[in-house]
Amino acid sequence: MLFSRMSMAFLAALWIPACTPISPPADPAVPGAKVYHLAARRMTAVVVSSKDELNPWVESSFRKGRGPEDADGGSAVPITPDGYFITADHVLTHSPGRNVFVLEGQTGTLKAVKARIVWRSGSGDVALLHIDVPTPLYYEWAPSNQWIPEGTGVIHAGIATGFKSTPGKMVTGFAPNSFGRFKYDVPLQPGDSGGPVIDAYGRLIGVNSAVEYLVPIETAFFIESEANRPNVHALQKLIERDRRNRPAAANVGGAS
Repeated sequence: MLFSRMSMAFLAALWIPACTPISPPADPAVPGAKVYHLAARRMTAVVVSSKDELNPWVESSFRKGRGPEDADGGSAVPITPDGYFITADHVLTHSPGRNVFVLEGQTGTLKAVKARIVWRSGSGDVALLHIDVPTPLYYEWAPSNQWIPEGTGVIHAGIATGFKSTPGKMVTGFAPNSFGRFKYDVPLQPGDSGGPVIDAYGRLIGVNSAVEYLVPIETAFFIESEANRPNVHALQKLIERDRRNRPAAANVGGAS
């Protein structure tokens, strides 16, 4: 009997590691100039303000004299060809009673377009916005059913520092069909929140959320940045439902 129990325990010890998913090695590819160019063409900002119109300020190259004194904001990510964007939920903290604008320039001219808040998740720090403007340049998600290993090469495209920083790597990996908060080793600054985290093939991994510091913010130095990968399937269902329900739902196509 003792031998039988020991044999079963031994077999169980062998079986458990065999059933545990093992991440594949990270792809050695590093985001290059092509990915930076792709990100630049999709760069988007969010501005929250009590003002009813921002285009005079935008058209004046953001001169302070024409800007909203009460502006809050960050970055955003186009994820469909018909005007849906994601951003960090905390970018919209002061949005009640104020207007939310998406600043995008896919047609070659930067414009501020009033946005509608479709959905918000405070716990996930992700929000979904919509504007009634075609957005043919949008991000495809890194496939949900594939590994995103620790060490995967990435950049971010936040409006503050996204195009000043060099490529980095994922500190946290994702198993297939998983989502949530992750870390990567590229610095973030205010304004980068809500911007995309992108792999070496220009695919979207997640959205910037926060940055960790070792010392108080006044003298801070960078440790690791945080971002979120939402449940992509659930997000798509939200978009499909909103398309059915919103007035004058547009069937707008385009290429990514």
